[in-house]
Amino acid sequence: MSRKGIESLIAMVESSRVFAEDSGCSKVLPFVTSALREASNCDDVIAECKDETGVELRVLSGTDEARGTFLAARRWFGWSAGALSVFDIGGGSVELSCGRDEEPEVALSIPVGAVRMAREFGPTDVAGIRRYARAEIGAVIGEVLRRGPYDRAVATSKTFKMLGRICGAAPSADGVFVRRVLSREKLQEAIATIVELPIEKRSELAGVSVGRAPQLLAGAVVAESVMDLAGVNELELCPWALREGIILNYLDHLEYFESGSIKARKIGQRMRLQPEALDAAELDSRGLDA
Repeated sequence: MSRKGIESLIAMVESSRVFAEDSGCSKVLPFVTSALREASNCDDVIAECKDETGVELRVLSGTDEARGTFLAARRWFGWSAGALSVFDIGGGSVELSCGRDEEPEVALSIPVGAVRMAREFGPTDVAGIRRYARAEIGAVIGEVLRRGPYDRAVATSKTFKMLGRICGAAPSADGVFVRRVLSREKLQEAIATIVELPIEKRSELAGVSVGRAPQLLAGAVVAESVMDLAGVNELELCPWALREGIILNYLDHLEYFESGSIKARKIGQRMRLQPEALDAAELDSRGLDA
């Protein structure tokens, strides 16, 4: 990571720490993904960030990225959604996951993220991006296909949401409970339009910010490639992604009572609601440590 990148990261972490403290937040869950994970000076950056801000960053593996994203999608759609295949496009990598439970049967990370492809191939090389992305995705997509069929194909991440908006999905102002989809046919049409636009004009498309305009084409080509190789004609867009998956995983593993047993937790809940109802003697008589 460059000096400029390190300074930007530390500034962001510091501003986030201050905001969290000012908001009365008692716990932060700082994590980083492929951009820092793959940097040769990753350990040095983490150490410097901790020295400067007091915040120790946690580096997520590609597998953990995919697992967290899958958990978020599962919780959003619920058990009635059945078997899920989940696709996420980040800046440095693409995550694929699938399964019928909360823990995915397959969790993969592929180094073909939107920012990475834009930097490697530039703003107009559709053929180059497609060729490289299909080779990388094609090498592992069989692990997902072998566990199908799936009841629902799901897309998360800002890249997919942006592409969905370009292709006619409802704007965010309509709320999170509006069903939004991305069709491969409309995505192919969008790619043909985007490639003809200069970068400064791409930010004028619906849902595209100035900061994300340079990676728009790369994200679209990667998305179309993964949909084609996975045999998916339509993806349902999920408002939750990795961030929510990290939070859900944290909440799932909170320790509410020292003994950890279900019975002890229930008694602990009663004590918090009615502290006069149970005392140490009563706990002891039930065979629990006070």
